[in-house]
Amino acid sequence: MTDQWERNRLNFEGIWQGTSQWYVRQDDGELSLNQPTTVVDHTRYAISFEDADTGLWDGTGLFLAPGGAAQYPLSRSNYNASGACWQFEAAGGQSSLEVPTDLPRFGHEINLFCGRSRSMLVLLWKPDGRDWRLNAIGAVAFRCQLSNEKEPARPQPSSIEALLAPLHGCSGVVERFRPQAGLSGRPSTPEPIRWDPQRFLQAEVRGVFADGLVCGVPERLPSGGFELEVGCLQPSRFQQLSIVFDQHHKLQCWERRWFSLDQG
Repeated sequence: MTDQWERNRLNFEGIWQGTSQWYVRQDDGELSLNQPTTVVDHTRYAISFEDADTGLWDGTGLFLAPGGAAQYPLSRSNYNASGACWQFEAAGGQSSLEVPTDLPRFGHEINLFCGRSRSMLVLLWKPDGRDWRLNAIGAVAFRCQLSNEKEPARPQPSSIEALLAPLHGCSGVVERFRPQAGLSGRPSTPEPIRWDPQRFLQAEVRGVFADGLVCGVPERLPSGGFELEVGCLQPSRFQQLSIVFDQHHKLQCWERRWFSLDQG
């Protein structure tokens, strides 16, 4: 069976290029999702593998990295040593495993794939007094430059309600993955579910971004348990990634929901 390292390679190998759109809280305290505060036209992640056990992550046009570029070696031997990475079929990323007490950032990177399209959303909270306040959201519609067929840009819905409308009455499945260091972790057996828009619509911060990306998250992290919801409307399906934290602010699991839009 496919382990977490192999699933990482299947999901991420490629030359991914797209436009980064960042929404950052301004000095006056406002975080507006109406239009990005920064746009990087040529964000490029080249993720290659020399063999079955080693590879290289080479990024340019990066918003957060010094000088806009970075390189990291990839290795089966130390992949996911912290347990912060997660991989499902056609979905993967990394998360802060707890709300930190001594770090400047609480963050999550979610990637939802469709063929050789990769829709990425980054969520970042920063300390604000005694609270953690949502500071920035980054969205990128990546397309793999190694693919002969590139999916065109997806329509931009006018609102979160318009984006979610095609899902009314849909059924799907949910599978869970719990944090664990190393390669052996696998998602749970899929379970049938019905579509529930309230996971997004009841959230404090609701946003719609490029490539059909959507989120429903708290602006200030609550004192008890909470969930972060990220989704993506793809040509024939909707993928949803829920990140579940308990009352002690420890990450309990990632939940990947999948809904087919072709249900007759």
